[in-house]
Amino acid sequence: MKPIEVVTKKRMRKPLRILLKTLGAIAIAIVLFLAIVFLVNVFATKSDQAKIVPYGQHVSVDGKNMNVLIQGDGKETIVLLPGYGTAAPALDFKLLIDELSPYYKVVAVEPFGYGLSDGTEKDRTTENIVSEVHEALQQLNINRYMLMGHSITGIYGIDYVNKYPNEVTAFVGIDSSVPTQPGMDVKFPLKTFAFLKKSGLQRLAVKFGGDPYVGLAFDDRTVEQMKMLSNKNSNSSTMLNEMDHISSNFKGAQGLTFPKDLPLLLFVQADNQGVAGWIPLHEGQIKDSVHGKLITMDGSHYLHHTKFKEIAEDVRAFMKEAK
Repeated sequence: MKPIEVVTKKRMRKPLRILLKTLGAIAIAIVLFLAIVFLVNVFATKSDQAKIVPYGQHVSVDGKNMNVLIQGDGKETIVLLPGYGTAAPALDFKLLIDELSPYYKVVAVEPFGYGLSDGTEKDRTTENIVSEVHEALQQLNINRYMLMGHSITGIYGIDYVNKYPNEVTAFVGIDSSVPTQPGMDVKFPLKTFAFLKKSGLQRLAVKFGGDPYVGLAFDDRTVEQMKMLSNKNSNSSTMLNEMDHISSNFKGAQGLTFPKDLPLLLFVQADNQGVAGWIPLHEGQIKDSVHGKLITMDGSHYLHHTKFKEIAEDVRAFMKEAK
């Protein structure tokens, strides 16, 4: 029986050796793939940095540079703030800025970690973000303005207008967030996002993913710049710190309301499938406002990408009514 046992063992070892060799080959292939992706990302990042064309101007805030784009010379000023994760705010708002700037002085602020602004190690709490934006405007001697913003600006903005009521003449939300909207207590996988960025897998996913600018009115040069800045800024340490504070920032805003005498105009996505009660939530924000208005629009969350002409016209009409 012993010879049979030996043969049997040999037969069993052969498939095992094949399996181990196969697994080893797969492991080596994965390591090589990740190494190639990492190196490509390193070289592509350096290449992008050389191709990014500066715009706007730098303002010193907390010893760092905050980038601000100013366009138009109207008597009234509009300050634009981005939604979370908008990699290049001044370019993302370009279509809207071009519509507003013949009538207003438009100031697009790129908070730390966005656009061409520096990153920061300072926690991305509402208090810090609002204070930094205000300091930038002070440095530019901008003391009277309408505050207009997209998405999470609804959270930062409601804090802002209560802190600086003598400066803000109106608030305009572009599908802006509401403090009491559901689902904002989620915990994000920050380490996973950081790994995806550092490894280069994020760049790879973006390259082979869908193009978010297809069919929009942006020129090719602007799209190219926005894509490079997206690779640079998305899931940076500053962005991830802000993501980590999203839940607490929403919670901190739940006791705040817009001042009753502040003109309040909210552009709201007509069919938001992701947030229950999206329109009623915004209706609740304007119900006690002396001069509040809600306008629903068909389109994506980034309403200013497609409805920039309508938004500009409605803002002008609303402000005339408010006066």
